[in-house]
Amino acid sequence: MIKIAVLVSGGGTNLQALIDSKREGKFANAELSLVISSRAGTKALERAEKAGIKNITIERKKYEDLPEYDRAIAKALSENKIDLVVLAGFLSVLGPGVLESYKNRIINVHPSLIPSFCGKGFYGLRVHKAVLERGVKVTGATVHFVNEIIDGGKIILQKAIDVLPQDSAEILQKRVMQEGEWVLLSEAIEMFCKGEIT
Repeated sequence: MIKIAVLVSGGGTNLQALIDSKREGKFANAELSLVISSRAGTKALERAEKAGIKNITIERKKYEDLPEYDRAIAKALSENKIDLVVLAGFLSVLGPGVLESYKNRIINVHPSLIPSFCGKGFYGLRVHKAVLERGVKVTGATVHFVNEIIDGGKIILQKAIDVLPQDSAEILQKRVMQEGEWVLLSEAIEMFCKGEIT
């Protein structure tokens, strides 16, 4: 059984999509074993608790520097014998300790078609505001492996989503999540569990 840790920082909508996918019988040879939140009191932690998934908070602000925080994350992953790490709205940067220990075993979902609208500062609603300001006609979602470059790892899956004339950033964000992020993240985990990506 492949043990999955989901790292979150906020509402946990992508986490909920994974919980729902698991209930529907997807990635049958894996379990959502652990949820780690970088902030206390998040909705994501409530979702994990309700689903019966072990959950802990490792607050970035309580650690003096990134290496110390990185060690705390690595320790939690190791203690829980995690095989795959999924970043689902996790807003802290992972350091070399975690990246090296879990090389090609950390995946992230990003709300754009990488290499567009990605990298430092591009997260959440900011991405969709930038898309609308630029006037692009197609955006989407990407699942990729995580490396030391923010949003710079090898792309696993992408899905294009049309930008509609009446879209606000909030409406576009919701559509990209529902039609892109939620679908792709589940598919990528399924592929990993079947050994189709390494």
